[in-house]
Amino acid sequence: MTFSPEGESDTDDVQARVDEAIADNDVVLFMKGNQLMPQCGYSKKALELISRHVEEFETVDVLPALAEYRAALEEHSGWETIPQTYADGEFVGGSDVLEELEERGELAAELGAE
Repeated sequence: MTFSPEGESDTDDVQARVDEAIADNDVVLFMKGNQLMPQCGYSKKALELISRHVEEFETVDVLPALAEYRAALEEHSGWETIPQTYADGEFVGGSDVLEELEERGELAAELGAE
């Protein structure tokens, strides 16, 4: 399932959508693009890594309101870079962190897949 906001630019709306996506999904990836068409290499890498361990997860395309999503996500993670992955309401990291966790054999557990 993919959630794609259309033309959002209101900061409060984006913040509410971010809060809701993090709270309502076991795993959510905020990315550039969507599952069918990632729009950057880092988003594609994060998508591939998560897909190895989790069959169903939420993705949110941040491109329609990139600045607002960066600000809203920074409130949760302290990071403004995209992509960002959350599992069970907690920030896991971007594609680089996911890759490190995968190399150590810890990604499945972080995503709640074990």
